Amino acid sequence: MKKSSESQALAVSIHSLRIKQSRELIVLRDQFHLTYESLKPINLIKHTFKEAASSSEIREGMVNNVIGLTTGYFTKAILIGSSANPIKKILGTLLQFTVATLVAQNSDSIKSIGKVVLDKLFKTPVDSDLRLSNNGNTIKL
Repeated sequence: MKKSSESQALAVSIHSLRIKQSRELIVLRDQFHLTYESLKPINLIKHTFKEAASSSEIREGMVNNVIGLTTGYFTKAILIGSSANPIKKILGTLLQFTVATLVAQNSDSIKSIGKVVLDKLFKTPVDSDLRLSNNGNTIKL
């Protein structure tokens, strides 16, 4: 009797281990497919762009670079124009990249200076600075 109960217990253990193995194989296959899909080049690119779009530092850096490149382009267009001279073209391109780099690196200070200038240009007059004229007499409010 002892042999049959031991062999029966062994058969139950083997059966439970086979069930566990089949479950783990299913999980392993699913994980393999997920890994395979995530390593495809198009999915890597998509994931990278999603991360870039969600990061405020990267977005701000991209905005600063775009502002720098635009400023460099306009600087070259204004100072050099469209010239047929190859030396002027090379100097214009160097000027463009130099201005673009400087603007991109110092964009925060340029933005703050621009804000101050715009505030001064479009500043509404303060009530204490308004003057009313009443019969030749100037009244300061």
